[in-house]
Amino acid sequence: MLNHGMSWPMRGTLMAGGITLIGVSVALYRMAALGVDPFTGMNLGISTFLGWSFGSWQLLINAMILVVVFFTVRSCIGIGTVVNMICVGYIADLICWLGRDVSLNLPVRGILMVIALLLSSFGVALYMKGGMGIAPYDSVAVVIESLSNQKIPFHLARILSDITVIVLGVIFCVAAGKAIWLVVGVGTVCNALLNGPAIQMFLRII
Repeated sequence: MLNHGMSWPMRGTLMAGGITLIGVSVALYRMAALGVDPFTGMNLGISTFLGWSFGSWQLLINAMILVVVFFTVRSCIGIGTVVNMICVGYIADLICWLGRDVSLNLPVRGILMVIALLLSSFGVALYMKGGMGIAPYDSVAVVIESLSNQKIPFHLARILSDITVIVLGVIFCVAAGKAIWLVVGVGTVCNALLNGPAIQMFLRII
């Protein structure tokens, strides 16, 4: 997964830029309130059920996934993996906190959702291209592809993993006594179906 054809400063820039875009996209999904991306949906559902902050729970679940990645596709792990684990959830929490009093109408929320989808896919492509390690959750599709001996391609593995975490998010949201729209909506469906192919498209463009 590492890209040794680039200088360290360039790879670091791609990694940092990608992780920042991911954090912003998570915040925009939450602010749009039309359904968050699948992984965020699961983490919102579970963190709400547990009474934890979103950023703290996301850090913990990423660390748990990282253990699996370490024993399967260790090449996915790098400094970018650690930075992603620590920063994405808290970047999203910060932006949501800053925009907590902003009132958004439906058309604006729809625009935010589309922007979030594009930023998410582009951000993932950027830090994958930087080759300094990818987020534990984004490694899940790589793990599936590897364990299936490439019989399940990356984009399909991503769709399967996204659908799984959506279901978990809904279960925990309902268990917490919250409306399922906290974690799932049209934005979730669009992300689950389009994020994998969009990441591959941006990787080809980059």
